[in-house]
Amino acid sequence: MTVLVVGGSGFLGSELLRQGREAGWGVAGTFQSRPGDAAGVAWHRLDVRDPGRVEAVLGAVSPQAVIDVTSGGADWRVTADGSVHVAMAAAKLGVRLVHVSSDAVFSGSRVRYDETCDPDPITPYGAAKAAAETAVRLLCPGAAVVRTSLIVGNGRSGHERVAHALVAGAREGVLFSDDVRCPVHVEDLAAGLWELARSEAAGVFHLAGSDALSRYDLGVLIARRDGLDVSRLPAGRRVDVGVPGPLDVRLDSRVSQRWLSTRLRGAREFLGGSGL
Repeated sequence: MTVLVVGGSGFLGSELLRQGREAGWGVAGTFQSRPGDAAGVAWHRLDVRDPGRVEAVLGAVSPQAVIDVTSGGADWRVTADGSVHVAMAAAKLGVRLVHVSSDAVFSGSRVRYDETCDPDPITPYGAAKAAAETAVRLLCPGAAVVRTSLIVGNGRSGHERVAHALVAGAREGVLFSDDVRCPVHVEDLAAGLWELARSEAAGVFHLAGSDALSRYDLGVLIARRDGLDVSRLPAGRRVDVGVPGPLDVRLDSRVSQRWLSTRLRGAREFLGGSGL
């Protein structure tokens, strides 16, 4: 089985490629600026804004499945149009597609969201992700669309690096105590995505952790795990500083979890902070 990971040089993409190599599958990854450092991976430079190049890369790799984890934040041409280009190429070539989306597609107005909930984004990034979801489901009805939350793991995630920098005084800012998500470990998420890539399951899936935590509480767990001085971790409230975006978005992954053999651990478990 050969799988192409679009966005393979990123945090989640690197873990997907690692697990694929360990399982003995043929893996290829794309990058825009520079390839990842994973050995045994066929790397392809790709700007997903170029539909011709997307189709050319898929044609050259000839994968049985594509896992699209690329994201350009609020850049519509990458996050929305780029996903459309990947879906168009996958549909044309008859390739299985697993598309990774985000809890940012929700406003937080109902707090808890299961797989049947329709997107109602309130940020440019959320709108781009929601548009990508819609396009993927129209172009590739057999695709799996996977919404996830904050991705953490093994000290390499942005959330972990931010917590360290704040404690060290190397950056300004706070972690919001009123901004709640369901963090997931990168290894669990990648394993779940591999399960979906090897299956024919279609539709929307939620792959998020079982614990709902504020960004500040997540930072506390990271600091405790790493032996940092928690008292130096600055807290604040998103509502007080007027940063736009949803406050409390909790992905309900129970239906998807029943389908998966991979267990989606909560952050209290994988960060070792059950007493928080």
